[in-house]
Amino acid sequence: MVATNPCGEQPLAPYSVCNLAAVNLAEMANKETKTVDFDKLRETVEVGVRMQDNVIDATPYFLKENEKQALGERRVGLGVMGLHDLLIYCETVYGSEEGNKLTDQIFETIATTAYRASVDLAKEKGSFPFLEGETTEETNRLREAFVNTGYMQQMPNDLRDSIMDYGIRNSHLLTVAPTGSTGTMVGVSTGLEPYFSFSYFRSGRLGKFIEVKADILAEYYEKNPEADPEKLPEWFVSAMELAPEDHADTQCVIQRWVDSSISKTVNAPKGYTVKQVEAVYERLYNGGAKGGTVYVDGSRDSQVLTLKAEENSFEQLEFEDGMQEKKQVVLVDTITDLRSTDVTIGSEVGNTCPVCRKGQVKEIGGCNTCDNCSAQLKCGL
Repeated sequence: MVATNPCGEQPLAPYSVCNLAAVNLAEMANKETKTVDFDKLRETVEVGVRMQDNVIDATPYFLKENEKQALGERRVGLGVMGLHDLLIYCETVYGSEEGNKLTDQIFETIATTAYRASVDLAKEKGSFPFLEGETTEETNRLREAFVNTGYMQQMPNDLRDSIMDYGIRNSHLLTVAPTGSTGTMVGVSTGLEPYFSFSYFRSGRLGKFIEVKADILAEYYEKNPEADPEKLPEWFVSAMELAPEDHADTQCVIQRWVDSSISKTVNAPKGYTVKQVEAVYERLYNGGAKGGTVYVDGSRDSQVLTLKAEENSFEQLEFEDGMQEKKQVVLVDTITDLRSTDVTIGSEVGNTCPVCRKGQVKEIGGCNTCDNCSAQLKCGL
């Protein structure tokens, strides 16, 4: 495992650049048959690889060193979002043995398709220059070294033979970045992460807490109006309901098919010991992960997402029938019209915390944090 800067999912050589994109796996589900549409997935990956390769040539490079490295290795990083949505549509539990078998099949398809697409581009436009020697003998030695790497040895023999014959357009093709903004924008789980929660509350302009359901949960209720919110199917498992080992094992299954690296958080419950955290990192290492992050719930003074909303007092919050207060996530919306207020740090109520309405929002450890309930509103780092 290596330390990388700035992105754990994309180790880079000096002057290399990131060129990232993501396939929305939620769109790869056949909702009628509850299966993966692998033909659609292959077609999408092929388009994605060609698109990203074109971006390399269309990009204006401000440093000659960046341009030389980018055009020499033609590195791209095609990733995913919506993995958990796809598994839910297939009625498969994230992190389970069945779920990991399907996940393995999905990422094997992505990897082999991406590499075949890159070989086809090499036939059309030429291989990446750093794989080409000054003589035929040198080129063959470079290609042989490429196809005999540990990652490439798991690839089909005909694909490796094609690389020996034609080269390959891109030195790297796959990565899994977080996709936090884009995944949220299109309403799917981000990166390869499971949903942290399917239902949460956020504060509005008037301080009212509004319940928000993940799109896929709202879709499920629409199709199953008789569904009991307290007895959802097992495939609606959330991040904190999974054992840390399940998080780690899923990451390792995916890492097998990712030539760069992966951004993934292993969520651990409060009270997890240093020895237990060490065991998770060892599990990641032994499973072939190139990096990893373990976050123990409550290990920071404040955190953006929490399952402890029941510890706060919500005087203005009304719960719907049958809804329990426990395990509801609170997200604070601070995007409001602030022109007519005396805000310096806080929300529309000035520096009064919009979550507990008791504490004051102060800058603590680089983050705007309530001194009463420890709600983290905005990070200044």
